[in-house]
Amino acid sequence: MSFSQHPLRGLGLAVLVVGVALPALAQDPGLASPDTGVPSTLEATAAAEASVALDAFKNDVAYILNSFSFLIHGALVMWMGAGFAMLEGGLVRSKNTAMQMLKNIIAYSVAGLMYYVIGYNLMYVGVDGGWIGTLSFLHDPSPSPDVAQGYAVMSDWFFQMVFVATAASIVSGALAERLRLWPFLLFSVILTGLIYPIQGAWQWGHGWLYQAGFSDFAGSTLVHSVGGWAALTGALVLGARRGKYSADGRVNPLPGANLALATLGMFMLWLGWFGFNGGSYLSMGSPDAITGIANIYVNTNLAAAAGVVAAIVMTQVLYGKVDLTMTLNGALAGLVAITAEPLMPSPLLAIGIGAVGGMLVVLVVPLLDRLRIDDVVGAIPVHLVCGIWGTLAVPLSNPKTSFLVQLLGVASIGAFVLVTTFVVWVLLKFTVGLRCSEEEENIGLDKSELGLEAYPEFGPGHKSL
Repeated sequence: MSFSQHPLRGLGLAVLVVGVALPALAQDPGLASPDTGVPSTLEATAAAEASVALDAFKNDVAYILNSFSFLIHGALVMWMGAGFAMLEGGLVRSKNTAMQMLKNIIAYSVAGLMYYVIGYNLMYVGVDGGWIGTLSFLHDPSPSPDVAQGYAVMSDWFFQMVFVATAASIVSGALAERLRLWPFLLFSVILTGLIYPIQGAWQWGHGWLYQAGFSDFAGSTLVHSVGGWAALTGALVLGARRGKYSADGRVNPLPGANLALATLGMFMLWLGWFGFNGGSYLSMGSPDAITGIANIYVNTNLAAAAGVVAAIVMTQVLYGKVDLTMTLNGALAGLVAITAEPLMPSPLLAIGIGAVGGMLVVLVVPLLDRLRIDDVVGAIPVHLVCGIWGTLAVPLSNPKTSFLVQLLGVASIGAFVLVTTFVVWVLLKFTVGLRCSEEEENIGLDKSELGLEAYPEFGPGHKSL
C-alpha cells in the first residue's frame, strides 16, 4: 500500500499542517491581543483540534502496534509446533517418526478449532472472579476496528489460541511409540476444548486464582504443567513401551533415530519462545512496553542458556560424559522455568532460575525410570517439574506475589488436571482403547497405523523398492 492510499495519511497530514500553521498564526498581530498575549478564538480552536488529532493518531498507532504484537508473536508461538514435531521426530525410533509428525499437526489443528468453538469463551467471557466462563460459540466481531479496545479482537484470539496447542504437543511426545492415533485425537479435543480453558479462566480469565493474587506471566503452570500433568496420567494409564524396563529392574535405552533433527527442533522452540514470553506482555504501543519486551527476550535467552550449561555440567559430573538429549532438555527446562515471570527478574536471577531448571531435568529423568514411568522425550521433567519450579520462583522477583498463593495455584490446577485427564484416559482405554498391539508396536506405528515409513530407503520398506 502506498502512502497516498494509507488510511492514516489524512490524519498525519492534518497534524503536520496544524503543527506548521500554529507558529504562523501566533505571529499574526490580528489574531492575538498585543497587550495581553491571549490567543484569539481561532488560534485556540486550532490548537484544540491539533491536540485531539494528535491523541487520535497516538491511539491509532497503539492499536496497530498492539495488534501487530499479538499477531507476530503468535506466529512465533505457532512455529513452536514445528519445533515440537522435529524434537519428537528425532527422539523417537525411525519406525514411529511419521506418526509423531501427524500427531503434532493434529494437536495444532484440533486446538485451533476447539478454542474457536468453545475454548476462548470458556476462558475469557463472563468469568468475573469465578471458576468458568461462558459455554457459547465465538462469533466474529465487526470488521470495523474498535480503537478504544486497544487491539484487534481477533489478534488477541489468535495469540491465545496458539498457546493451547503447546499443551497437547507435550502429551504427544511423552506417550509416543505406543499411543494410537484416534485416542490421541479424542483426548486432544477434550484437553484443548474443556480442560485447558477452564483452568486458564481461573487466572488469565480473571477468575478466583487471579483474585487470590496468583501470578503466571506466560504459562509455566497454565500451559506447561497442564501438558505435563496430562502426560503423567497418560503414562500411568498407558504403561511403558515394551522392552523399556526389564523384570530385573534394568532400564533399557531406546535411542531416538535422529539427534540432528531433535537439535533443530530445540532451536526452533527456543526461537518460538521469544513470542511465547515476549508477546505475553500484551502490549507494544508505548516505550515502556518495548522496554519490557526487550527485557523479557534477554531473560528468556539467558535462562535457556543457563539450563544448557547446567545440564552439561550435571551429566559430566554424574555420568562422566555429556549427554546431548539431556542438554536439549536443559535448554527447554530453562525456558519453561522462566516463563512464569520473565519480566521482573534481573538477568542474574534469570540465569539462576534457568540453571535450576536444567539441573532438575537431569535429576528427574532417572527418577521416572526408577518409578517405571516411560516418558519418551522427557516432557514430564521439562514441562511439569520445571513448570512448577518456575511458578514457585515468581516471588523471588515479584513482590506482589507470595509463595503460599503460588503454591495454591500449582496445587489447585494440578489436582484439577490430574483428576480430569485421568478420568478421560481411563474412559478412552475402556471404550476405544489406547495403545497398539504388541505386533503393531514392534513394526512401528508408521506402518501399522499410517501404512508408510518416514525413512523408506533406510527401513524395512527399502527391500521392496
